[in-house]
Amino acid sequence: MASSADNDNNTLGDEPMVFIIIGKAYEREGDEGIDIHVMLRAPDDDSAVREALNALSEEGFLEADLDQIGTLNGQPEDEPHASAYKGALEGEVAIIRFA
Repeated sequence: MASSADNDNNTLGDEPMVFIIIGKAYEREGDEGIDIHVMLRAPDDDSAVREALNALSEEGFLEADLDQIGTLNGQPEDEPHASAYKGALEGEVAIIRFA
């Protein structure tokens, strides 16, 4: 009897999952850092982390401490996450900064 295992890396159909990654990013050495949320589509959590770190580097961040990663089950209602989610669905890596 065959059964499919349920785990955190399952996708719905062939659609990549929308991830949210929460952490702190640093623009200069010795900075306190900026709280960030990164939202993006990816096939798995390893790819999501890699893409998030690449995007943060492209935005000028030297280092990042990524604390949490999860998938979103639907579109958030509140801004700025609602717009970031739409961008992620279109293939963008959305970085939300909290000052």
